[in-house]
Amino acid sequence: MKVSAFEVASRYVYPSLRRRLVEILRERGLKQGEIAELLHITQSAVSRYLKMSRGALIDVRQFSDIEDKLRETAKWIMEEKPSEYEIHKALIKITVEMLAKGYVCSFHSKIDPTLNPNECNVCLEVFQ
Repeated sequence: MKVSAFEVASRYVYPSLRRRLVEILRERGLKQGEIAELLHITQSAVSRYLKMSRGALIDVRQFSDIEDKLRETAKWIMEEKPSEYEIHKALIKITVEMLAKGYVCSFHSKIDPTLNPNECNVCLEVFQ
């Protein structure tokens, strides 16, 4: 394995979750500046997420439980306006859940052809 689970999580999973969160907030009628303020990121970052130039390699909508958690997270963010650290913690928990459930294995094997998902149980065992 040349690409670690942590690298996959930080470079691909977390940005994909954040992108989907931005999309959900946009669907709820928020403007880019409002989303940026709520998520404690720049308006430019929001724009890149919406243009699919950031966080677009994993479509997390295919995992209904993750989609539900992101929708709950969006509602919580809109209602409570949590700190950037609380939002980060929530997204990290969802990232770890995706790893623990094996949702990322197929993607991981595509970016690291040396990885054999039939033999690798690292995430399934470590993140349970």
